[in-house]
Amino acid sequence: MPVTSTAISCYHCGDECPGSPIRLEEKTFCCEGCKTVYQVLETGGLANYYRINAAPGASKKKKEQAAFAYLDDETVAQKLIRFHDGKIATVIFNLPQIHCSSCIYLLENLWKLHEGVSRVRVDFLKRTAHITFAPGKLSLRGLAELLDRIGYAPDLRLDSLEKKNERPDLKAYYYRLGIAFFCFGNIMLLSFPEYFGLDSMAEPAYRKLFSYLNFGLALPVMFYSALPFFRSAWAGVRERTVNMDVPIVLGILVMFVRSSWEIFAQTGPGFMDTLASLVFLMLVGRLFQQKTYHTLSFDRDYKSYFPVAATVITEKGAESKPVSAIRPGDRLLIRNGELIPADGLLFSGEANIDYSFVTGESAPVSKTLGELLYAGGRQTGAAIEMEVMRDVSQSYLTQLWNDSAFGKKEKERMASLATRISKWFTGVVILIAVISAFAWMNTDKTKAIDAFTSVLIITCPCALALSSPFTLGNLLRILGRNKIYLKSAGIIETLAAADTIVFDKTGTLTHAGAGRVCWNGPALGDDEKRRVRALTFQSAHPMSRKIFAFLPESSIPAVFLFKEITGKGIEGIVEQHAIRIGSLAFVRPGAAGIQEEQHTSAVYISIDGELKGYFGLHNVYREGLQPLVSRLSKRFRLFLLSGDNESEKKELSGFFPQTHDLHFHQSPADKLNFVRRLKELGHTTVMIGDGLNDAGALQESHAGITITDDINNFTPACDGIADASVFARFDRLFALARAGKKIILASFTISFLYNIAGLYFAVQGTLSPLAAAILMPVSSVTIILFTTLASGFAARRFGFR
Repeated sequence: MPVTSTAISCYHCGDECPGSPIRLEEKTFCCEGCKTVYQVLETGGLANYYRINAAPGASKKKKEQAAFAYLDDETVAQKLIRFHDGKIATVIFNLPQIHCSSCIYLLENLWKLHEGVSRVRVDFLKRTAHITFAPGKLSLRGLAELLDRIGYAPDLRLDSLEKKNERPDLKAYYYRLGIAFFCFGNIMLLSFPEYFGLDSMAEPAYRKLFSYLNFGLALPVMFYSALPFFRSAWAGVRERTVNMDVPIVLGILVMFVRSSWEIFAQTGPGFMDTLASLVFLMLVGRLFQQKTYHTLSFDRDYKSYFPVAATVITEKGAESKPVSAIRPGDRLLIRNGELIPADGLLFSGEANIDYSFVTGESAPVSKTLGELLYAGGRQTGAAIEMEVMRDVSQSYLTQLWNDSAFGKKEKERMASLATRISKWFTGVVILIAVISAFAWMNTDKTKAIDAFTSVLIITCPCALALSSPFTLGNLLRILGRNKIYLKSAGIIETLAAADTIVFDKTGTLTHAGAGRVCWNGPALGDDEKRRVRALTFQSAHPMSRKIFAFLPESSIPAVFLFKEITGKGIEGIVEQHAIRIGSLAFVRPGAAGIQEEQHTSAVYISIDGELKGYFGLHNVYREGLQPLVSRLSKRFRLFLLSGDNESEKKELSGFFPQTHDLHFHQSPADKLNFVRRLKELGHTTVMIGDGLNDAGALQESHAGITITDDINNFTPACDGIADASVFARFDRLFALARAGKKIILASFTISFLYNIAGLYFAVQGTLSPLAAAILMPVSSVTIILFTTLASGFAARRFGFR
């Protein structure tokens, strides 16, 4: 009697084990590498990795021990590391092995395997991991080897580090697609006699041979090309959710089992051509989705205008340039609170860099001349100069900005709606498929299987899942090209639902640099003017910049012990004289105020404790403010919050419909609490400010948008950055957001109509599985085209190019 051997799969990677497999705790492994990874995960308390997906790891056979030795080279390491301060470092690795929820779980818990890892953020779609680690405990090489040991060897192609267009690794996907197409084409050729009714004329031996060949060609389609669908469905089942791939996999299994039975029982030719075509067409549909997503992502990361400016020092003096125009070799002036837009060397000044935007650690890091300053840091103290060493990476800044530490708790409304619909939708589809099969079983078994399979294939919530990301993704891209850069797609949904808008005044409604300045008080001496000018030079606040421009040009002496207290003022030691500039309460607590002019903002000066007077700043409001407020007031409740006095209340009341909605003498804490109260009352609130004295209110609001002129006032607390040139069209931003919501609802409607029509024919058994396989990806492509074209048309309608 012949002996039948059963293949034993590796518990870690799923590969077939050799004749003498390695055993541990009743588990089998194909090699020592896989066993070691299992032991590491088990010891680190990460056994759930195997509970989420079966055999989710990568094979560890034949790995070179010194594969990452070159990472010990300091030159190579500097190209890869995005931040390093001696204690903490960050790196972004491309990990093409990421393929399921187990991968995300394992990588984001990497800190349990080594104390040198602080945290890991995984971008599943881009297959990248942003890793923060302690170089003193774990070297870059050690980190790469740690990832390699658990099956996620980083894809380090040093020749492409500087290339911006990082396309997703689709090599394996193309292999699956190519094999599915090859098998599909050959199965069709072998099935031609059936198509033309010539199979009855063929010899029985040839019919049997052709059917066996079809079965053989269907095997790689079933067990290789269709593998992503099986993995996704199994991951959903493991997590006790029924995702959109579950009915697809059921349809594939039914067709394969039914066709195999017909072929080997010689009762029919089977439907292997339909199976192969189904897998091929679905892979084409998924490829189209991924390509479209990449195009939207690339346009947003590298073609959109990130509207933050930097001060570049040239032979003609200091001039403002957008960060997209900064190049290696440029010398930048970084004032207190400003973001470092690119890696560079400290050229002059005392640098105390707050890297909380990069690492989450808020303690300032002191740097000396010649040391490297990393993008994403923020200067705290007097102004410094630096020389840019590396191009600005907008995608890197955007990735930092999207860190969960700066996110809102609210979820994306339409996306969550699609998720909820998809959950019950899939269950209903399976139920209808079963009912259809039982309904036809007694009269026509072939039609029963056709109905069951067609229902599972043609009814799919893919279109529902695609509607929101592709509509909002295209709108993000369009807005980015029009100098409005939003953090994420969910912000558009929030803007569409907003009913209340809160404005900051200075730098938001007023021009940052325009306006008349006058001195009120005893005349200042030339030395005093020079010292005051030197102190205002350190600050990026609009009032400081106006005073700096007003005072006569002179040399700028060094400033020591510089401090900027948000909402109050600035202070420092200049040429051994203590100077304070700001509100009266800050400059001279308890002092009696000087009679202030109407329609001015007062900025007081004290030198060595003596109150000298104040600068009266006559604000110039932005063009188009009055018609903009008039249009917005028809749909929104509007509020104004200002830290200044009420001298401009009369003028502002001409813009705003209700004077009781104007609030003055508001500290940063007052602004935050005001927005919080609006939220507690149930209002969906948008805060529009300049990011200087209102970061807390921007963070507290449902959506916070920063207006920028020609200064670097970016704050991670905001959800969007808009160039001041588009301020007069802000009502169109909200209108476009509402149009995007309507487009998503319209695509939902199209999807439902398609599914209802498909169900109507499928349950009657009149729709073949092949026709269903063609229509299913067509529906997804249709939704993508509809949402992309409709959102583009809506943008043009509201004046966005």
